[in-house]
Order: sequence, then C-alpha cells, then structure tokens
Amino acid sequence: MIDIKELKFNTHGLIPAIVVEAGTDEVLMLAYMNEESLKISLEKKLTCFYSRSRKELWLKGETSGNYQHIVSITTDCDKDTLLVKVKPDGPACHLGTKSCFEYPVYDSEEEAFSYEGLMELIAGRKTEKKEGSYTTYLFEKGIDKILKKIGEESTEVIIAAKADDKKETIYEIADLAYHVMVMMVEMGISLEDIKKELASRHVIDKKVKQEKMTS
Repeated sequence: MIDIKELKFNTHGLIPAIVVEAGTDEVLMLAYMNEESLKISLEKKLTCFYSRSRKELWLKGETSGNYQHIVSITTDCDKDTLLVKVKPDGPACHLGTKSCFEYPVYDSEEEAFSYEGLMELIAGRKTEKKEGSYTTYLFEKGIDKILKKIGEESTEVIIAAKADDKKETIYEIADLAYHVMVMMVEMGISLEDIKKELASRHVIDKKVKQEKMTS
C-alpha cells in the first residue's frame, strides 16, 4: 500500500491518519499512528493507532468489537498524512455515532439509547481516560474492583426482587447491567460475542440442559 520509509513522521514519531468509509468516503475519525502501529495495521488489515494521552498502542474495536477492516492506505503529496479507507464493523465514535464528526440527533431518549452506543461510551472511558469519571475509576482499579461491584449489584437485584419492588428492581438491574458491560470491556468481550452465544443455545437439547442444571 505505502512505503513506510518515505513517510514524514512528526517530531514525536507520529503521523495523522484520516479514516474514511470505503465506498462512501465519509470521514469517520482522525487519529495518529506511529511506525509500530502502522506496521500492525498493515499486517492485520485492521486499524491500530497510537494514543497520545495514554502513550500506548490501541487496536480499534479490540474492546467494543467495532473493528475497522482496512481496504487501502495512501498518503498525501507531502507524505505527512495518511488516508485510511476502511469497512467498519460498527460506529467509529465512542459516543455511538458512525462518525466522530457526527453529532447525534434523536427524537427521544429511547431512540438515543442503544447498548452498542453505551458499550462504545464505556470503552471510550478506558481508552481515553476522563478525570472524575466513575467508569474510568473502575478501569483504573481493575478487574477485582469491577467484579466486587457486580457481586454487590447482583445482591441488590435479589433484595429488590424479593421485596416485590418493581421500580427498585429495574433500578438495580440497570446498575448490574452497566457494571457487567464494564467487565465485558475490560475483558475484551463484545455484545456480538454474547449474541452469538445466546443464538447457539437454540440448538441445545433443553431437557438435557435442564437435567444438568438440577443435578
């Protein structure tokens, strides 16, 4: 696609990469690559960038499942900017929009919410840490803290349901779902992984499964 030796990286060893959707040329995002992330991108045919805030490499979609499959990488006439054409598996922005340059407009709060969008938002708090964010705090504390919270929220769901308090049960289930999603991002589990697992269970002999559960 390109000759890395001909590229002009800046003084920090980085080069901007404009990511566009193949076929439509819609701009999806702007990120930076260093020589190592560019080599990974070329090898895996998936976009890999360098995070200036965290000072580390990040493979787009590794936590959310929204990989960007590279169709081509070209450079401008000065060889100091990359144009990366991709076929995306999902939204480019951590806010859940297709493009980072697209501001989401919704007719209702219900329309605005999606599990995919929430997963992207949570993943964004892991890759681009935000001061004062509870989600970022959980990622910084690590898996043990996240699992502890899941245990606590599970207990709260049981208590609320046992009391036959529908409103409180809904509230606690939402808390539990959020913390489970944080765990999924931490472990690199995507919503698609869960969907596939649930779909696969349709072919399982229910009687055998029930016997295993009660044995």
